[in-house]
Amino acid sequence: MSQIDLFRVLTALALLLAAAHGMGRLFARFRQPPVIGEILGGLLLGPTVLGQLLPRAGTWLFPTEGPVAYGPALVYQLGMLLLMFTAGVEMRQVFSRQDGRSVAVIALAGMAVPFGLGLLAVRFVDTADLVGPAGNVSALTLVLACAIAVTSIPVISRIMLDLGIIRTRFARIVLSVAVVEDIILNVILSVALGMVAGGEESGFGLAHTLGITSANASAAYHSVASVAFFGLMTLVAVVLRRRPGGTTGTADRPPGTVAVRMVVLLAVAASCVFLGVAAMFGAFVVGLLSGMTGQDSQSEPLGRLKGFAAGFFIPVYFAMVGLKLDLVHSFDLWFTAGFLLVACSAKTAGAYAGARLTNRSKAESLDLAVALNARGGPGIVLATVSFDAGIVNASLFTTLVLTAIVTSQTAGWWLERAVSRGVFAVDCGPAPPQDPRAEAPVDAKAG
Repeated sequence: MSQIDLFRVLTALALLLAAAHGMGRLFARFRQPPVIGEILGGLLLGPTVLGQLLPRAGTWLFPTEGPVAYGPALVYQLGMLLLMFTAGVEMRQVFSRQDGRSVAVIALAGMAVPFGLGLLAVRFVDTADLVGPAGNVSALTLVLACAIAVTSIPVISRIMLDLGIIRTRFARIVLSVAVVEDIILNVILSVALGMVAGGEESGFGLAHTLGITSANASAAYHSVASVAFFGLMTLVAVVLRRRPGGTTGTADRPPGTVAVRMVVLLAVAASCVFLGVAAMFGAFVVGLLSGMTGQDSQSEPLGRLKGFAAGFFIPVYFAMVGLKLDLVHSFDLWFTAGFLLVACSAKTAGAYAGARLTNRSKAESLDLAVALNARGGPGIVLATVSFDAGIVNASLFTTLVLTAIVTSQTAGWWLERAVSRGVFAVDCGPAPPQDPRAEAPVDAKAG
């Protein structure tokens, strides 16, 4: 890399990080999700604002291809992996036996109803206006259904933490349902990504090696591969937990433990790429199952890893999400409004019905439904990976990101009103985890 290219890369990363943290802190000051501010920071540097005011400067700093584009792109990918890893780490102790039936019923209804309606809705829209360069309508259908059914773990937990209701049974149920839904939807997304990768002429991975090229065979292979991967990782975690001394080992050597965690994370993500499983799903599973080895999520090693990820990689990831948005050329107001209406109605109806089936009051059922409507980080990750894979085009990518932002804002506003009415009471049960990016006070680390 030449000196001028290195200068451009470092300058671009510095601007992205400064914009993300600056806007994130501003949003946090007004008790809004910092992630939205981070996306807005990237939006200001992208084609929507900087590209309109100083197009040559925008192209020079943030080219779409070439060596200068590779540096921020690598940080972007690492940020996504670390976001999913830290989200998984915090989900280890969220479940409670007394809420098992409620979680199962709400998760089933809250996911099956919107997912089914999403599959049905695709029949009534012109997919030619939505499909990306990959041209795979089946993968597009799965992504749209997932986008309607997905729930955010990091954003909704941050909202409930800020409102002081993170220790309530309500919060525990919401986060438990979100974990179940996200695991299943991540498997489905892995299948969609695998269907696209398997159809490439210059394909890479086990499916390509085995000669699996047809759409049906590819879908079957990636379904089996995703489930088998999750099962294998669970088995490995159980073995490590039962191994004598397996829960200690490097606990007294924080730097070594961080290094081992990163090696495992990157190795598993690379293995996922070869197997045709979404790398972000691998990162999430590594984080989710890491608790089975006995490592405390608030320990110094994991604290260091999460702190650096939250300070650099994750804000740059969200800033680059905003950088990809083009509200001037790729924003369809009426389609976005229609999609938002369908997505919110379907998710609310499914979650509300599930809550009512568990004998909850109408008011509590509605609160649960609105909270589970927040798509936040997972919705944004789904949009970015499907856009990068060529499953969706720029217009649909913009719609999916805006849907994640609007639903997260709505959930925060709704729950804040519920808290003001005094409908939540703190119980003595195990505390649900904090948002993986909220270990420190807002004025110390907003992003």
